[in-house]
Amino acid sequence: MSRDFLMLDGHETSRLLDSMRARCDPLADAVIQELFAHGQVGSANALMKHLVAHETVALEQMPEPLRSYFAHSGRMPEWVDPELLHEGQAMFNRCGPLAVVALVCAALPTCYAGAQGVQVLHLTARMEKDILRRVVETAQLVVDVMGPGGLSPGGWGIRDAQKVRLMHAAVRYLVHRSGRWNPEWGQPVNQEDMAGTLLTFSVVTLRALVKLGYTPTRREAQAYYHAWRLVGFLMGVDERLLPERVEEGNALADIIFSRVFAPSEEGRAMTSVLIERLDHLLPGHIFEGVSASLIRYLVGDSTADLLAVPPSDGALSLLEPLRALGRLMEEGSDGGGMMARVCERFGRRLLKSIVWVGRGGERPPFRIPDVLRESWRVEEREGYPAGAA
Repeated sequence: MSRDFLMLDGHETSRLLDSMRARCDPLADAVIQELFAHGQVGSANALMKHLVAHETVALEQMPEPLRSYFAHSGRMPEWVDPELLHEGQAMFNRCGPLAVVALVCAALPTCYAGAQGVQVLHLTARMEKDILRRVVETAQLVVDVMGPGGLSPGGWGIRDAQKVRLMHAAVRYLVHRSGRWNPEWGQPVNQEDMAGTLLTFSVVTLRALVKLGYTPTRREAQAYYHAWRLVGFLMGVDERLLPERVEEGNALADIIFSRVFAPSEEGRAMTSVLIERLDHLLPGHIFEGVSASLIRYLVGDSTADLLAVPPSDGALSLLEPLRALGRLMEEGSDGGGMMARVCERFGRRLLKSIVWVGRGGERPPFRIPDVLRESWRVEEREGYPAGAA
């Protein structure tokens, strides 16, 4: 998809997005359907548990159709620009702690504002436990994608995208079989909802970074967006919903959000639990209880009202250390006392909390590449060597 998207009139855009609510992911859906049809679900479950625990497995060890899926779904599109990918990841190196804050406090709540798409999350969530896990897994995905080499052949980000794509297909299959899905919501995890979610990782995050004091250059914004555009391709998002330029991505995000945002009991319930869990993850002292104010500040009052986020009650003044951190990162500061204090108070403590919470179950501990761990001053979890992969 190119800039032609912005040349569509309102009716054409609506028709395109309406059609995308009925469209899913033929490649991944066919794999899941074949596994169920041929009674291979047991072996597939064992394989997925192995992937969760070990995160990698050789193609020759996989049964068909999984072997073909992983081989095909990892191919790169012709439009990938390695230089842009590198620049986007370099920006993440500079502002990674703030980017994680943006993902957790802006991207996730934005997803909950989609009254139809949130139904899948609500149906498959065990609320408190799953939302905390989703926070950690979201942070891990971002670090894997935007870390050095994450989108190179065999990189962690590519592996994550392939597995998420397959899990989306499994969710679609199981939700349909549950008998609890309302056809008026469109298909579960449909193309419009997938595109909207992807845009929270790119343009919503970029917008939140600006509010946090880090204003990317046009080149940086395009580079960061380009990386997530590639992730969308790997996750099976229709290329018609993957605009080339970040300006187009911003426009598409606004159009999709205007279509899908609405108040819902499910979205409000998930947001309430998210705020509660963030209060346990966010650093204490001056930031204690500030998660609701941070979400309202980053997503804006109209979206926050849809989600029944409590009013800020003047707590926004507590966010100045975050904005100071963003400005220092933007200016390229090499640290200094103020930078160290701000990082200690928020960015590094948030990441440290995520690292120490862990990913749960059989999942390996939270992984941060050595170069990022050193840059952000985040210690490894005891018993898990730094940089282990």
